[in-house]
Amino acid sequence: MRRAALRLSTLYKGLLTPGRRLTQGSQDPKKQGPLHIQEVRDKLREIVGASTNWRDHVKAMEERKLLHSFLAKSQKGLPPRRMQDSYTEVLLPLGSQPELREKYLTVQNTVRFGRLLEDLDSLGVLICYKHCKVQAAQTSPLSIVTALVDKIDMCKKNISPEQDIKFSGHVSWVGKTSMEVKMQMCQLHGVEYSPVLDATFVMVARDSENKGPAFVNPLLIESQEEQQLFEQGELNKGRRIAFSSTSLLKVAPSAEERTTIHEMFLTTLDSKTISFRSRVLPPNAVWMEDSKLKSLQICHPQERNIFNRIFGGFLMRKAYELGWATACSFGGSRPFVVAVDDIMFQKPVEVGSLLFLSSQVCFTEDKYIQVRVHSEVTSLQSKEHTTTNVFHFTFMSEKEVPLVFPKTYGESMLYLDGQRHFNSMSTPGYFARKDYLVEP
Repeated sequence: MRRAALRLSTLYKGLLTPGRRLTQGSQDPKKQGPLHIQEVRDKLREIVGASTNWRDHVKAMEERKLLHSFLAKSQKGLPPRRMQDSYTEVLLPLGSQPELREKYLTVQNTVRFGRLLEDLDSLGVLICYKHCKVQAAQTSPLSIVTALVDKIDMCKKNISPEQDIKFSGHVSWVGKTSMEVKMQMCQLHGVEYSPVLDATFVMVARDSENKGPAFVNPLLIESQEEQQLFEQGELNKGRRIAFSSTSLLKVAPSAEERTTIHEMFLTTLDSKTISFRSRVLPPNAVWMEDSKLKSLQICHPQERNIFNRIFGGFLMRKAYELGWATACSFGGSRPFVVAVDDIMFQKPVEVGSLLFLSSQVCFTEDKYIQVRVHSEVTSLQSKEHTTTNVFHFTFMSEKEVPLVFPKTYGESMLYLDGQRHFNSMSTPGYFARKDYLVEP
């Protein structure tokens, strides 16, 4: 299994190398070289006709209603696109433009991972717009949004704020209304860029008013390597469906999982009382209920996306930073992010909402800490809370961490869910290398 994962990772990295078939898309022939990171959001606003002025957003949304006629009635009516057509490179020049560093800088003189999540989210959307470019319309009739962060795997720990960073990516799989985007982040070391992380996002296309699904261009496969990438996208889709069908919110735990929970329960019984109600913690253990942190955010217009809802990258950054603080508090030392997976954007967050984030350690093993962050919103007019996202982060501490023990059945399900996410990590153990370091 691991050998196959490494083979696919090597293949993917090769496809993202401009010298091997994929080059910067030719949508703008006057533009040479990678985009600057600050240009990405500007290009997205230009593509959808969004205004930089919050007061103009109602007018801009009204104008987008006129774009319905440019939407395809079926996928067959759209021209196929190559992976090369959507390939995009973006430069974050932390080394050559030091004035950019402060936004990305931690107090330990490393790069804030939460800021990188924002950049990846914006790049993923831009890549999909290049794949779905409508030649007949100056403004795109599509509303492309992030549906899922399938996986982000770290392959390097040390991200310096003093060397340039390059993002690259392309569409690797398409359905009828959805697209999978593969992205890679590299950092300059000497004269060469070294890989830092691999990311897989899933985007969905909506109509011009963001009210219903819209068709996307089919993908033209040009080589065996691209065929393997496309097939991996199909496998990813199947894995997500299988993972969802066995969710502990739908079906009971497996026999092995039930045994695990019962053994943990027996470990916490007080042998002096012979009672199911009397519970004691074993040595070097923490009750799950004591591992929580919470935060509240007011969603201001400054954090809106091009469709005047709260930017998904902002939500990921805030959830990650709370998760990092939770892991830091729990482990008693600085944690390093290892993997991010299965971030489902269930509902959009409206500007003006109150955003409640609740973070909890749900599984631990050796130096690893699995953190779950639950996001819900409420409007200023309503007291009803609605779940918008659930985030899953895997951290590694500098030292061995305590075991976390559930008390209730609900916490036991959280523990098992955390264990499943931890076990889905691509290459645990790889991250024990000393050059691994990422902070919030």
